[in-house]
Amino acid sequence: MKKITFVFLFFTFSLFAQNSDTSCDILFKINKLLQQEHFSPKPVNDSLSAYLFDELFDELDPSRNIFLKSQVDTLSKKYRLNLDNLILKKDCFFISDIKNEYKKSLLRNKSIFEKLNRETIDFNTKDTIRFKQRDSNFYLKENEVEKALNKKIRFEVFNDISEKSKNLDSLKLNFISMSHTSKKSILENELCKINVLLSDNKTFEDNFFNIFCNYFDPHTNYFSNDTKSSFVSTLSKEKLSLGLDVSLNDKNEIIVDEIDPNGPAFKTGRIKKGDQIVAVSNQKETLEVSCASLESIATLMSSELNTNITLTIKRNSGKSFKVNIEKQILKDEENTVYSFIIDKDIKIGYIKIPSFYSNFEGGNSKGCAQDVAKETIKLMKDNIKGLVLDLTDNGGGSMEEAVKLAGLFIDYGPISIVVDNKKELSVINDPYRGVIYKGPIVIIINGNSASASEFFASIMQDYNRALLIGSTSLGKATMQTIVPLEKNDDQHFVKLTISKFYRITGKSHQAVGVIPDVQIPTIYQDVFQKESGFPTALKNESLNTRIRFTPYVSNELIESLAIKSRNRVAQDSYFNSIIDLNSKIDAVIKKSKFEIPMTLEAVFENQNNINNLSDEISNFKTDELNLNVSNSEYNKSLLEIYPSLIEYNKMQLDNLKSNHYLNEAIAIIADYKTLKQNKTK
Repeated sequence: MKKITFVFLFFTFSLFAQNSDTSCDILFKINKLLQQEHFSPKPVNDSLSAYLFDELFDELDPSRNIFLKSQVDTLSKKYRLNLDNLILKKDCFFISDIKNEYKKSLLRNKSIFEKLNRETIDFNTKDTIRFKQRDSNFYLKENEVEKALNKKIRFEVFNDISEKSKNLDSLKLNFISMSHTSKKSILENELCKINVLLSDNKTFEDNFFNIFCNYFDPHTNYFSNDTKSSFVSTLSKEKLSLGLDVSLNDKNEIIVDEIDPNGPAFKTGRIKKGDQIVAVSNQKETLEVSCASLESIATLMSSELNTNITLTIKRNSGKSFKVNIEKQILKDEENTVYSFIIDKDIKIGYIKIPSFYSNFEGGNSKGCAQDVAKETIKLMKDNIKGLVLDLTDNGGGSMEEAVKLAGLFIDYGPISIVVDNKKELSVINDPYRGVIYKGPIVIIINGNSASASEFFASIMQDYNRALLIGSTSLGKATMQTIVPLEKNDDQHFVKLTISKFYRITGKSHQAVGVIPDVQIPTIYQDVFQKESGFPTALKNESLNTRIRFTPYVSNELIESLAIKSRNRVAQDSYFNSIIDLNSKIDAVIKKSKFEIPMTLEAVFENQNNINNLSDEISNFKTDELNLNVSNSEYNKSLLEIYPSLIEYNKMQLDNLKSNHYLNEAIAIIADYKTLKQNKTK
């Protein structure tokens, strides 16, 4: 770590040597593009200026321990209501000015951390700590910085030690020796983070560009070429991959969870499950996991521009070693549609749709809709009597795929209304005549179901083609496209909002979400970030237009099914347990400001309460349903051909066997059959 820190010092000033004229030119072009192409362009005025200033300082100093109050006050007087004028005049000296103050603050904190590293810290000092929020005021004074950082390190040492054991007496007995080790590790990490911030020559400007875009709406973003490549790759089911899955342990270390036997990491023969990744390199830059941001590590590892990656691996606390991996195109199993059959008196088909992926660059029809069609046909060959489509945690993707998917289940007619950035209205019609499957359908959604998945679910709901269960979706009813700043510019891009879509009823779920016919509680449902929580989200509006369409079944039938389901859910012990658990989570999350004494005992108690809740969530047991879940006959034959998929297939099967949302969906389909039979008698 010392060697790395030393190397970083040579690059301390590179962040602050950028040409503000270049940054201003990019910013000017971004604004020009947004004013011309955005669905709802906003004027560059004092409102934008204040938003830019406040959001930038929230990004730079979320914990309020970098900038002095006097620094922020001075910069605020100069720029908070003046950035708009300067940007329009192409005068971006303010970027250098703010960066220089940021640099001074980082160097000041670095000097204090180095001093604390040399000195002995008194952990018996009587004090309390209050947790600052991103939106809290800046408060630091020049003569208080060292005290504040001393308190920060003391708390982190207490917190680090509190996580080592659940035996407080043992921790108190060994506190002196443990505190030395913990203090050294924490301070080295803080110094490393500061050196990374000082040496980073891109993040500051990129963040500022992105904040500027976010002012227009939360889904308009600035992309560098590298970021654009990573974003597009997430919308594909086949991508350049290292062939391994990783996770964070309780020490924020990156651990290898799984290795794809068909992937390049496995073929090196040098990486094992449980290995720790301590550094990542693309031959141009190296990121140390201990002090780089997880976002930067993820971008470096996932970007399709980085075809060769070198991982520094550590195994069982032994000596680290490097492994070079050349990525190869692999099928992303977690991002691919899959299906099963549940046999409970009648056979029900289940299809999980993780995202609306598409082959954006291949120019063919392969994508989510085609895969759902294939799985539906497989299930129909096994004589299913109902179908469950699972859109939980589906964050969206290709709107074209969502249109195609709706066309598979709607016979004919309009499916959505789109208003573009010229405020011209157009109707999207079902692209296919006829339906692939005529039986009853239940769709499961939750708060993470967004964009294209909301679009599809709302169509199915309006046509009474499916009954929706779960929790209210995110609330994003806008469409984006990625465009270069200028023609032939292959380095700078903007993902910008170009249109809003409305339901065929004229209503919109923008900022309110798609509300399921049957509300079923899900863990964390009140914690999920919703569209309405973004300050710059486009507002919910309705159209004064009526489009004729023919619902698949009557409103009375849908409501009868919903009433029966709501009654079951209200009496279900599992779902009531989730309500109780959510109330505990809300109590912790919504505790916006609180103070605790700076003692090992108090920090241990606070950490122990959080850990106990975390354990309760992790150990939350689903009641044993033991649903009879199996593969379709066709998929059974595929597993014989591709035995490498058996283990992942088994994991999927096991997860579904105690899925209470699936169990309720099955009950709804059974009710549908009963109601239909009674009606024909």
